[in-house]
Amino acid sequence: MSTKFSRLRKVYALKRRRHVRRLKILGKHPIAVPVMTFVVLFVLGGIAFFEFGRPSTEKLHPSVVIVTDNGQSRIVPSIEPTVGQLLKKLNVNLHQGDVVEPEMTTRIVQDNFRVNIYRAHPVEIIDGGHKTFAYSAASTPRSIAAQAGSTVYAEDAVVRQPVQDFVSSDAFTEQVVITRSTPVNLNLYGTPVPTRTLATNVGELLKDKRITLREGETVQPDANSPVTPNMQVFILQKGVSIVSQTQEVPEPVQTVDDTSLTFGSRAIRQVGAPGVQVVTYQVKVDPATGKEISRTVIQSVVTTPPITQIVAIGKNVQIPGDKTSIMAAAGLSPDDYAYADYIVSHEGGWGGATKYNSAGSGAYGICQALPGSKMASAGADWATNPVTQLRWCSSYAQRYGGWAGAYSYWQAHSYW
Repeated sequence: MSTKFSRLRKVYALKRRRHVRRLKILGKHPIAVPVMTFVVLFVLGGIAFFEFGRPSTEKLHPSVVIVTDNGQSRIVPSIEPTVGQLLKKLNVNLHQGDVVEPEMTTRIVQDNFRVNIYRAHPVEIIDGGHKTFAYSAASTPRSIAAQAGSTVYAEDAVVRQPVQDFVSSDAFTEQVVITRSTPVNLNLYGTPVPTRTLATNVGELLKDKRITLREGETVQPDANSPVTPNMQVFILQKGVSIVSQTQEVPEPVQTVDDTSLTFGSRAIRQVGAPGVQVVTYQVKVDPATGKEISRTVIQSVVTTPPITQIVAIGKNVQIPGDKTSIMAAAGLSPDDYAYADYIVSHEGGWGGATKYNSAGSGAYGICQALPGSKMASAGADWATNPVTQLRWCSSYAQRYGGWAGAYSYWQAHSYW
């Protein structure tokens, strides 16, 4: 065993000496060192790319965010992409009824971005003879009722008022009073149309629904009959072919300017809903063929009125000096600074002069021109100079009538 082990040691030593001689010979070759250096750098580069070169979902540069919580403001730098992620990072606790504007999913892409937190307070909900309470920071009575879990119909009257009797109010500071509408089964020329109304008699119901009785038309029961829940009301006409169609009434949108929100950001203060209308036509038919020749609208009754959606639009403008310097150098009017800042912040970003679109579309630069080479018309340094790129962006904005029109188009389409 010892002799065999000795032979193996000699064989191993011989192979080792031969391997060392080969390395020495290779080391003397003129390209050996560059090749070995390249191999080492290639391996290290691959490791570095795997560990650090993977795409990041976080922003590279922090944004300045102004967080106002129940009237108290603080300024924080943030790389978080959305309002919700920022509040989570700041350990901001939200409670039932609290309201955050803009919405939690809103992207933070602008500097001096404003986030407002409104804390809920106790509100008494008076629904007929039933009283409940809720915590809410909503800004409209319908929103408060919805936040409290109350189903409110479009025809219901919902008002917000201060508490009159503090002794019996149990410390509530305000009330939301719901006056319920009455369900009625309206029948228009044979078409059943369920609806609701605050009218007290049939005559008021007709006025409420803007129903005008034409010659030969009658209403049953008569106009003086009191409105009762689920009563049947018939509008009748003799000797005429009638067709009724149900149509949707688009919800109106009311916008309000709010200087406590960052320019261009949006917050829904009241959720809207479409309404329903029944359009009744008088139909003329060819007696020979039985085909319809024409139809004339004789009634258009809104059975369920739409609910207005109320949207707050941010108007607070705070643009850092480095950005205004770029805009001034590009020849923009100060009146257009807010519009340009909004679009650039939502496209390539002010630090994105050499940035391609992340989705691989080929769009390039602070305004994401496609292709980027078209910006050469503004200067030879178009690929790296944000001032040159912004000059081109200004000319591009003219297709919308200028920066204000481009901003409006971006708001409606999320691109330009």
